[in-house]
Formats: sequence, C-alpha cells, structure tokens
Amino acid sequence: MKHSNRVIFFINRGVHLLDLAGAVQAFYEAIEYGQPYQIIYCSDDVDPVCSAGISFGGLAHYSTVEAAPGDLLIVAGFEMSQLNRSKALLAWLRKAAASETVICSVCTGAFLLAEAGLLDDGECTTHWKYTGQLRREYPRVKVLTDRLFVKCGNIYTSAGVTTGLDMALFLLEERHGPEFTYKVARELVVYIRRDGSEPQESVYLQYRGHVNNDVHLVQDWMIHHLQQKIRIDELAALIYTSPRNLTRLFKSTTGVTIGQYLEKLRVEKAVHLLRQRAKVGAIPGQCGLQSTNQLRSLLKKHTGRLPSELVAPDLP
Repeated sequence: MKHSNRVIFFINRGVHLLDLAGAVQAFYEAIEYGQPYQIIYCSDDVDPVCSAGISFGGLAHYSTVEAAPGDLLIVAGFEMSQLNRSKALLAWLRKAAASETVICSVCTGAFLLAEAGLLDDGECTTHWKYTGQLRREYPRVKVLTDRLFVKCGNIYTSAGVTTGLDMALFLLEERHGPEFTYKVARELVVYIRRDGSEPQESVYLQYRGHVNNDVHLVQDWMIHHLQQKIRIDELAALIYTSPRNLTRLFKSTTGVTIGQYLEKLRVEKAVHLLRQRAKVGAIPGQCGLQSTNQLRSLLKKHTGRLPSELVAPDLP
C-alpha cells in the first residue's frame, strides 16, 4: 500500500492526554527530521474536554475530514463513559477502513473500533484493565493480553498510555526504516522501541537504553560513517579518552563490544539495502566491507541467509 503524508487524530470527548500526546509527538519529530507529514485533528465535538479537564478548541468535526488510502487515522484513548456510539461516527470509521486507511487505536480507543465492527474476527489489544471487558462486549474480537500493540491487516491497536508512542515508532519504521526511526526515538529519549511481542531487533535502537552521552556520541558517529574504515583510536578521540578506556566503557555501558556493535550495524545496513533491491556489488562499499565475499560471510553469520535470500521474501 502506498503511504500518504496525512495523520488524522480523532479526539473523543474525555480523551486521555498521554494516549494522544505520545503518538502526536512522534509524528511531530518526524516532521522535524524532514518527513512532510500533515497532522489533522478532528473530533465528535468542536470543543471537547479531556479527562484531565483541559479543553481543546476549534477542532474540525470528523464528518468534514475524508480519510483517503494510505492515510493514518489514530483514535486516542478516552474515558469509557464517553464512548460515542453514534451511527454516523461508526459509519465514518467503516468508510475510512474500506478506503484502505490505516486505522489505529490507543488504549480504550479499541472500543470505538470494535463498536464499528473493525475488529471482528481479528486480533487486537487494549489497556490491561479493559481486555476482559472488550472480550465480553465484543465476542467476535480476539483480544490479546500482555501485548504492547498488535497489527492485524490495516488495523493497529495498542495497550495505551506510553504504548501509543511505541506503536507510532513502529509505524514510522514501516514507512521510513529503522535508521530514521532511531533519530526520532533518540529525540524523544526513547532509546529502545519495544515491539508488539518481543524486544526491538533493530540495532539502530538496541543498545541505546543507557544515558551515557559519550557512548551515544560514539554510536552516532559509527552509524553516520559506516562506509569508511573505523578505528578505535579515532572513536576514542571523539570523547577525549584512550582506546583502552573507551573499549571498557562501551562494553560496560551497552553490553557488547565495539566490534560486535559495528558488525551488527553493517549487517542491518546491508539487509536494508538488499530489501531496497540495491545491487549486491554496490553494498559492501556502503557498509564498510571489503568485498562481496565478506558481505556473504557476515550475512550468513548473523542471519543464516545469503544476499539472494534476503531480497524478495521481505519486500512488501
């Protein structure tokens, strides 16, 4: 599916601020890093009041916003007593889903999607306090527990509160790759993007759960100079220390050696290029490798597959 640059946030009355703000901030930072997203806010009320008592002013009514293929439509969580079951709103959501809009919910926003029938016969999640209620009220929905977010076709649901940010980062990674998402995550001081079912696998976001700025500086420098020969003494000079001290500091801070981290960076970069259908012969130079033989050896070691096996299967 071709992605558009529109992100539509539906703000229900009684919206929870953090359910809304996490995802909003992720896309705001994506704009700051050059992605031309257009953020649109709409509601079932022109002046809704959030659960914390703060009112929003001058929002567009949802009926004036027509979702298009590739748009993102995100329903933030809200007080359950404020669930809007109006037929017009539910029809609007169903029309958006039918037009291949990507529909997402944060926390109790899943109830609105379920009410519209968008979760029928599919997997989803919501805040742990409400999984039982969602399962009881909508028996056709398969509710998963202990999941941060769930992707089912063009429907994404998250467990709520901070997991809306996890889901937003996942959406950004699908569209722009892990290296871009790493930049956004670091700007948000979220060094590890948690996956829906297991820890994040991207090396751009792994090993960033620390607060040592010197080590972050070294990691950033390696990411941006991956195509050249990287020497430990040059890395040490970046933070005015000795190679021996940097080696010790890096391992104690991240849990891996500089060499291991560098290999992982090169493997992920190579896999990304292969998925973009780059020519195998051009990849070693972009990853700081000496030859295609070295590329094949490294990929076999870390992924168990050869370059030819990584091109087609993972393409959308």
